[in-house]
Amino acid sequence: MTESRQPISDMHEGHTQRGRYDTQPTVPLPAGERILRGAPAWQKAAENTKILLVDTYPGVDVPALTAQISAALPDWTIVDVEDAARPVAEIEQLIAPNLTDDRVFGVMSHFTLTDFYDAGKLDELAGRVTDHTIVVGWGAGLLAGLIHDTATVLVDMARWEIQLRQRAGATNWRADNADEDNLRKYKRGFFVEWRGADRHKRSLFDTVDFVLDGNAIAPAEPHPDSPEAGMITGDAFRAALQDAATRPFRVVPFFDPGIWGGQWMKSLIGLDPSKDNYAWCFDCVPEENSLLLEAEEGGVIEIPSLDLVFAQPVDLLGAKTFSRFGAEFPIRFDFLDTMDGGNLSLQVHPLTDYIQNTFGMPYTQDESYYLLDAGDDAVVYLGTKNGIDQDAMLADLATAQQGETPFPAEKYINSYLARKHDHFAIPSGTIHCSGANSMVLEISATPFIFTFKLWDWGRVGLDGIPRPVHLDHGARNIQWDRDTDWVNENLIGQVEEISRDGDTIEERTGLHELEFIETRRHWFTTGADHDTDGTVNVLNLVEGDEARVISPTGAFDPFVIHYAETFIIPASVGAYRIERTEHTRSERLATLKAYVRGSRTSDD
Repeated sequence: MTESRQPISDMHEGHTQRGRYDTQPTVPLPAGERILRGAPAWQKAAENTKILLVDTYPGVDVPALTAQISAALPDWTIVDVEDAARPVAEIEQLIAPNLTDDRVFGVMSHFTLTDFYDAGKLDELAGRVTDHTIVVGWGAGLLAGLIHDTATVLVDMARWEIQLRQRAGATNWRADNADEDNLRKYKRGFFVEWRGADRHKRSLFDTVDFVLDGNAIAPAEPHPDSPEAGMITGDAFRAALQDAATRPFRVVPFFDPGIWGGQWMKSLIGLDPSKDNYAWCFDCVPEENSLLLEAEEGGVIEIPSLDLVFAQPVDLLGAKTFSRFGAEFPIRFDFLDTMDGGNLSLQVHPLTDYIQNTFGMPYTQDESYYLLDAGDDAVVYLGTKNGIDQDAMLADLATAQQGETPFPAEKYINSYLARKHDHFAIPSGTIHCSGANSMVLEISATPFIFTFKLWDWGRVGLDGIPRPVHLDHGARNIQWDRDTDWVNENLIGQVEEISRDGDTIEERTGLHELEFIETRRHWFTTGADHDTDGTVNVLNLVEGDEARVISPTGAFDPFVIHYAETFIIPASVGAYRIERTEHTRSERLATLKAYVRGSRTSDD
């Protein structure tokens, strides 16, 4: 620990509330709905049907799933729908242009699941299916239109669970790539498999009879205290998502180590102290996170939070935001912890035109760094210095990438002291990097992986492999006019007071006009009134130990939040209030709120 700053546990007002951050937030299932497990679940699914279609998200352990079904329904015949899939070599050839030769980046695909199946073989398979048959695999639901007297079970799975399994040796769908680089596995999922899988499962949502937690299906012997995979009815699934789109909720955060990771989250949130570090927390990334649906009688079932975006896009996002982005959650909140860690990579995000033409992504990753905490020596690197030689800088980056000499960042890149509650805007095309000893709440658009590393301080990844640098892409996107003068005028210290009402102060914290996200900070001692005004709101309690969200009309139960927790207010909520609770110990509280500019029903 550096001597220039105080111990982490004393670094914010609410340090006595350590560990109150909820790592397992839940969303209620409708009253009376039960979660079935084990053999009773499968017997219930097969109760009123002659043929059971068990459609799995790619990444589900199908052999383990099949073994469980066989044990529960020993008199039923199990058929693998993948017998009707196209040959592996044919699929590989089909998707090769989308995967490219790059280790990280591909091109967004528009494949549907039927592209991977032979229609004639599907017809033939359907003709062989008799009573008391179970069809299992990604695509089993394709048979619903070919045969009668069926019930469908969707076995769904969160992308983070898929990634964890791939790191442990799991393969992609119909791929012999257990030992392949994890970045390439992720690329295949991100650009191809998950696109087709999401299109397919959305087509099942309105009619699916049951939903099973695929995250809990694993071949290893479960711990004696671990519950078996939970199953709910399709009606319960649909009703839970409909209800979730009318009240505040949180997704399940996911924490991950990194080469530059720090110690703040481990200490303040109370994570596993045996881990070396935690670098990331995906605290609001519905495309990656999960929802835990909780029954009245206890127990949870885990589903991807993306299911809520797909099922209730208008109520969740608002009509204007949905019309602009479709069923995508455009705002991302995540944590970047470098306390007692290292610098992030020096990087730049693609311009919108570039990401569209090169990767097929409709919008880019404009972002910002909000400092939840900072050491005395914390800095943010942002923009180039006035008057630098562009060619010389690119040459020095190329030389550094060859390992000949480190890149002299201080020669070319601005660095700004970073203090708690500072907010740095980072429109795409701007070189940036958070330095060590910072706890950043990153507020950004959601296109995930489109980060062009320019310099990674000579490090290798946790897997011992040099982390990929994309200097060629980066050089095409650096906006060289984002120099010291421009950054000082446009990206630094842009806080503007909007209103003051009693003990409540509302501030605009300064995202640039090129970015589509608006952020507002509310300081208060008693409470602050808000309105979604027709678009989804994403907030974080950035100061204070505890607060609650209430409805002025009693439309939802009070929703309690704690320091550093990110929470979502669906557009359908309308008016809401955030106030202190009887347990709040902090004198002053603050939230940071983000929403899509131009999506409110009134002027911004």
